[in-house]
Amino acid sequence: MINRFCRKITNAAKSTLELSVSTLLGAIAFYTCIPIPQHWRLEFNGIARWISVVGLLIGGVLGLLDWGLTWLGMPTLVRSTLVIAAWVGITGGLHLDGAMDSADGLAVPDPRRRLSVMADSHTGAFGVMAAGLILLLKTTALASLDSDRWLALLAVTSWARWGQLVAIARYPYLRPNGKGALHKAAINSTLEAVPSLWLLLGLSGLHLFLNPQQWVAAGTMAIGGGAIALLTGAWFNHKLGGHTGDTYGATVEWTESLLLCLLTVVWK
Repeated sequence: MINRFCRKITNAAKSTLELSVSTLLGAIAFYTCIPIPQHWRLEFNGIARWISVVGLLIGGVLGLLDWGLTWLGMPTLVRSTLVIAAWVGITGGLHLDGAMDSADGLAVPDPRRRLSVMADSHTGAFGVMAAGLILLLKTTALASLDSDRWLALLAVTSWARWGQLVAIARYPYLRPNGKGALHKAAINSTLEAVPSLWLLLGLSGLHLFLNPQQWVAAGTMAIGGGAIALLTGAWFNHKLGGHTGDTYGATVEWTESLLLCLLTVVWK
């Protein structure tokens, strides 16, 4: 009887682990262009819970690319530009497209027309300007960081996606049939964001461990990252009365850009 009970616990734990791995793989497949073998099982229900981990993965890949380009002796500005280009490429422009659509929608004076404008596949002038500003901010800010750039990349990519998770959990979703509806259906409480919050705070702990004298930078990365992520999502909610898949992407892009700019002030 005891052996049967132990087998049940073991099988349940195995099933839970397999589901978690499948959901993580589903998150990677959904949020990035990283190829996943077709025979691997993918689960998309609840993938937003893993979004900060996906951010760490993206930041890690970008950090490795930046290290490789540094090893080749590439100038800082050129290196930063290539990293930003890879940044867009690894996500397939998913979040940047959302930022562009959100800019076009919010540029409309009539709040009742904003959602319909955001749903239009054509990009307007405000969307182009938003994309250009985001890319310019990221490139110049990254080029201004001289040390531990890999850690900065890990921080901004993961904090930005944590902000998206909070927005999913906290604010109403405005398009029941939109691509982001599956996220809202699975995430209903801001408590879902707590586990990844501890993970992100660990990045500041790692920075402080590597650079004990830079406690201000470590604290700014944690407090600033959390504050910008929360305020960005709150701002879009204020403007629209909720969120869409486009504003989820815009939350990611603007949090990344603003946090990178903030880090240039304290990152020495």
